[in-house]
Amino acid sequence: GEPLGPRRLSLRPVPKLPNMEAFLREALVKVKQQARGCLAPELCFQAVRAATERPFAEGVRREQELFRVLLSSGQAQALQYVFFAERAVRRWATPNGASWSSAAPQPVRKAAVIGLGTMGQGIVTSLVKANIPLVALEQDLEYLNKGRKAVMLLLEREAKKMEGGARTLDFHNPARLQFTVDFHLLRDVDLVIEAVYENMALKKEIFHKLSKICKPGTILCTNTSALNIDEIASVTSRPQQVIGTHFFSPAHVMRLLEIIYGRHTSPTAIATAIQLAKALKKVGVVVGNCFGFVGNRMMFPYVQQAVFLLEEGSRPEAVDRVIEDFGFKIGPFRMSDLAGLDVGWRSRKDQGLTGPSLPAGTPARQRRGQRYSPLPDLLCEQGRFGQKTGKGWYRYETAGGRTATPDPWIHNFLSHYRDTHRIETRSIDQDEILERCLFSLINEGFAILAEGIASGPEHLD
Repeated sequence: GEPLGPRRLSLRPVPKLPNMEAFLREALVKVKQQARGCLAPELCFQAVRAATERPFAEGVRREQELFRVLLSSGQAQALQYVFFAERAVRRWATPNGASWSSAAPQPVRKAAVIGLGTMGQGIVTSLVKANIPLVALEQDLEYLNKGRKAVMLLLEREAKKMEGGARTLDFHNPARLQFTVDFHLLRDVDLVIEAVYENMALKKEIFHKLSKICKPGTILCTNTSALNIDEIASVTSRPQQVIGTHFFSPAHVMRLLEIIYGRHTSPTAIATAIQLAKALKKVGVVVGNCFGFVGNRMMFPYVQQAVFLLEEGSRPEAVDRVIEDFGFKIGPFRMSDLAGLDVGWRSRKDQGLTGPSLPAGTPARQRRGQRYSPLPDLLCEQGRFGQKTGKGWYRYETAGGRTATPDPWIHNFLSHYRDTHRIETRSIDQDEILERCLFSLINEGFAILAEGIASGPEHLD
């Protein structure tokens, strides 16, 4: 006996909800934080907002307008390009004629990871998630126990995220994950990833050992971020099986895996590394061997420009804000604090750019005829290594803390530094920050292409 109102939802009036304004305001703030610099999420938000405020037909019209804006936007074209570029990099080729079409991977039934520092922990976690049984090795029991604890924490977090899914992580089973200090347990593995810190002598010592202990077919991978693959391979009896697999920090999160071939690396080793990337749900990109390869080689001039900007009058938080508002997930200074300032410091000492091997009388702000900033070295001398020590370019609530707070100590330190070197402070605008950081990144990319270190622009992108 009730009257028949409209059956179509689209014909009903839009319900008015209490405190809608406040709710939408909060939602917009969240969207802007999570998708900095990205157009689509903000326009999605506007479409939803229109649906709460206008009749159905008008809401749909508004959604179409917003969709057209996105359809012709540079961001849509860039995302489409990236979609196809990620697929294009699977088709790799090297200058000597090896390529994806003729190389077949070896199966990896069991793997090993050497070194359980930050990178090793992330790599172990990635392998466990990919269901590859493995052995994790450290130099002594103290480091092993510390590493095991950290790995178990990471795996428990990952298992929680997967709860309710079809798969569970079987990481308490020693047949799937075994911790050891005994090198001889690596006798029967199909692939080893060395993830100790960046020191050539240490890496060579490990590869010499592996060459004697591992079975003849084992692929020997190094997670170096910059060191020469050929020099590491030179101490083994099987240079054709040595390859760089450079994970990015945090290794269980970042999707990029840089795969570096040396002079003797076999097509089979490259194909196996690409197959491993696929198993770990990562994008494997094959590149040539030079200092810093592609990722870090492009990063050096970018971070260097960011530091020069500080010398001239900017602050870490100002540079990071501009880069992050542009759309980068993390600015150069927060990134350095996350990775650890001591990593670059150690590398610069090895190159003779700072530390005891620097010739006496070298000008403070010049190296080998080029401009140089000693700022990162000076921070490290103060024990400021970033998040791990609770202070770097920023301050953190504790050692290992994650929340970066601008640090007045750094501001004083910078102004004292400028006075010492008689650098005139000036105000630096956003455009200059963006152009100096990004153009130095892009220019280095062109140099890499010109040298044939990467086989196409998609690999760089």
